Amino acid sequence: MGVSSRREILQAGLAAAGGLAFACTRGRPSAAAETRSAPDVELALRAAPAEAILDPASRRPVGVWRYEGRLVKGRSGTLTDATTGALGPTIRVRPGDHVRVRFENALPESSIVHWHGLDVPEESDGHPRFAVGPGGSRTYDFVVAGRPATAWYHPHPDGRTGAQVYAGLAGLFIVSDGDDEARGLPVGPFDLPIVIQDRLFGPDGALAYAPNPILGMLGDRVLVNGVEDATLDVREGSTRLRILNGSNARIYKLAWSDGSPVVVIATDGGLLAAPVAKPYVMLAPGERIEIWTEFGRSPTGSRVTLESLAFDAGASGMGMGGMGMGMMGGGRGRSGPANGAALTVCRFSVRGAGRKLPLPRRLDPPAFRPAAEVVNGREPRRFEVSMAMMRWMLNGAPFEMEEVAANERIKRGVTEDWEFANLAGMMALPHPIHIHGGQFQIVSRAGASAPTVADGLVDGGWKDTFLLLPGERVRVRVRFARHAGLFLYHCHNLEHEDMGMMRNFRVET
Repeated sequence: MGVSSRREILQAGLAAAGGLAFACTRGRPSAAAETRSAPDVELALRAAPAEAILDPASRRPVGVWRYEGRLVKGRSGTLTDATTGALGPTIRVRPGDHVRVRFENALPESSIVHWHGLDVPEESDGHPRFAVGPGGSRTYDFVVAGRPATAWYHPHPDGRTGAQVYAGLAGLFIVSDGDDEARGLPVGPFDLPIVIQDRLFGPDGALAYAPNPILGMLGDRVLVNGVEDATLDVREGSTRLRILNGSNARIYKLAWSDGSPVVVIATDGGLLAAPVAKPYVMLAPGERIEIWTEFGRSPTGSRVTLESLAFDAGASGMGMGGMGMGMMGGGRGRSGPANGAALTVCRFSVRGAGRKLPLPRRLDPPAFRPAAEVVNGREPRRFEVSMAMMRWMLNGAPFEMEEVAANERIKRGVTEDWEFANLAGMMALPHPIHIHGGQFQIVSRAGASAPTVADGLVDGGWKDTFLLLPGERVRVRVRFARHAGLFLYHCHNLEHEDMGMMRNFRVET
């Protein structure tokens, strides 16, 4: 898509590293394994218009787009269909599995699937240059490398990622090695996925896609696992919550209503070295967090609420109201609460007894890349958030389908430090930065002063997405060890991505 058509999208209000220094080699075959002819897991995945009930109270079906899945080959439990809402099936695999997915596009526009958090070849990563048109299909073929973790999948077409994810196209991709019970972690029904999304509904009850061209899409209602005003039944005792922020633009400051600490056990790329207790946790679009909780502990009885507390990330535009042109059912000029407003996420109702487990003191220490092997420690590659003509960009340039700047050519197998800076002046906003290709480590943060969010940042584990605050510089350490090719880094505020805040980088041999 050219610059002129991108400008039209903006004016309408629409719209790495494995890769990146993986922590261990457990279950990690060579890249050549992707060429094996017989997969361990084979799936059919179809994106199509559908209807879903998003509000249990009204029971009114709403038009959505949804992934439909079918298990062709694999273990029982590999594919679990969502029982509510518009979410696609949850895919569960093991490290080292060779996965083959045949994607069919039954939508009225082009689409492509990105396996967010996975280290896969460029042909399977969901680059928009590989998007398939209506009625088309594409086969993804990859080996699951790296650590057990909670990943996800979603569309990635140029200029339409925000609209398609908002319409319902998303699902979880959980990698588990089967050793969690031995680690002392809750398993089975006590291992509970939570997908948080915000949505806006028009007067007719249909989804309204009304993004602000600067702030992105902010809804007025929070959906959990595809359902508005959700109350989840749980058992008393220890539970692991795998939480994905699947919203287009909204950032959450997650806390318990009874004031209990939020005990973090894992981030994007899997388990931490040890549990970390926080008063709250910040979760930007695309990020995942896993927390340990003891249901039934609350002095208020059998109900506890997961809340998003009010915050100010130090951005001049955080309080701006949403504006834009409504899509998918109207909603011109309407918006949800500002980013940083207090919200109720979901309620938990304790019904029946479970098991209280001792919180493990030690989990799975990440094997981070040492500073001694960094080839550019004194002069890291620098990437700066910028804005021109009311467009968000990276290093002063918008996305072009195959363009790669000199600063975006990376040697495979070399450990580097990258520094991202958010110094966009008066219009500085928080930006969730996502690097395709696997996981990286956060080395340092400097420059920002955001006291209402700082205590909720969890930087100690493997990451593929991080929150870059206004006035901040964040250094990350990457190492692309497995795949050469063309990959992406971008803002995971999906409307920012769609307007061009995305760039290619090329991993060269």
